[in-house]
Amino acid sequence: MNPRRLLYPAVAAIGISALGGYAYYVQRQPQGPTEQKAVGGAAAPATAGAARAAGPISVDVGKVVGMKLVDDINAVGTVRSNESVILRPEVSGRIVKLNFADGQQVKKGQLLVGFDSTVNQAEVRQAKAELGIARANYERTVDLAKQKFISERARDESQANVQVLEAKLALAEARLSKLEIRAPFSGIVGIRTVSVGDYVKDGTDLVNLEDISSVKVDFRVPERYVDQVQKGQAIEVTVDALPGRPFRARVDAIDPQVDSSGRSALLRGRIDNQESKLKPGMFARVRLILAERDNALVVPEEAIVPQGDKFVVWKIVDNKAVRTEVKTGLRRAAKVEIVQGLQAGDLVVTAGQVRLSKDGTPVRVAEGGGEQKPADGVPAKS
Repeated sequence: MNPRRLLYPAVAAIGISALGGYAYYVQRQPQGPTEQKAVGGAAAPATAGAARAAGPISVDVGKVVGMKLVDDINAVGTVRSNESVILRPEVSGRIVKLNFADGQQVKKGQLLVGFDSTVNQAEVRQAKAELGIARANYERTVDLAKQKFISERARDESQANVQVLEAKLALAEARLSKLEIRAPFSGIVGIRTVSVGDYVKDGTDLVNLEDISSVKVDFRVPERYVDQVQKGQAIEVTVDALPGRPFRARVDAIDPQVDSSGRSALLRGRIDNQESKLKPGMFARVRLILAERDNALVVPEEAIVPQGDKFVVWKIVDNKAVRTEVKTGLRRAAKVEIVQGLQAGDLVVTAGQVRLSKDGTPVRVAEGGGEQKPADGVPAKS
């Protein structure tokens, strides 16, 4: 057997035995308090005094400030005319007159559409003639009745005949009036779909008439806001067709019935539209203002620490962190309204709360972690 084949295993065995003995020797040596190792290899503090030597905990802070807050609801709606109607005839007939142009402004009572009325005019003249004869006969029967030449019954029959013919005349005149369509209110007519000479049946759409001197905005809000909405509350309306131009309005009506399918209430606002910029059918974005507070107290939302169904903050008092329970309100632009628990000017911790274990923990403000200003506007003046 070759001796070199046995040499290498022997050397390896001797080396392993030497390393094992050295490791056992090192583990048997006593270690000082500061040389002990924590589980996982991390150095552990030797005494409580070492922890105190680390100094105050570094935190970021924010200041409780007052600013204007608006409690509002955002919704979408539709612009509608103040008054809107589609003109339709009540009787069939042939059009002989169109007294308007497409898109024209018209006045209330103005004649817009006229139908052929020759037959109806003849009926009216016939009814008038018959009524004239009946009235003359009645006057003679009255004189004869006074002289006792005819009976009272003959006089009454003559009087009834007059009343019948009066009703016949009124009916003929009513039919004649149906052959003219007049504007029920002032407004702008749309684009007509008929021409002179067309024969149309009753109920046919002729043209639409819109009053847009003021417009309505119909929108819906969730049912949970119904008790907070009141007639007269301010509305801000924007339309995609006119970007960057808000319109001011007021709540004009509130539907007393809540929609059972969407669980929402229908509201209507009104906007003055003398320039006719807003058109019926436009898509509207509505901001309903429920309440405004000029000097609401707010803190950065990072300062709020949820604990169950409560909210707390760490307030800085004499360079120490004090756990303080607060009641919150609105949340706007990374700010939270404080309804109860803090005062204007208080400093609260916005970063580093996880290192605060109990009230009275000494803290110091980290560099660059000082007071923060509101992100959405200037703090309100006190």
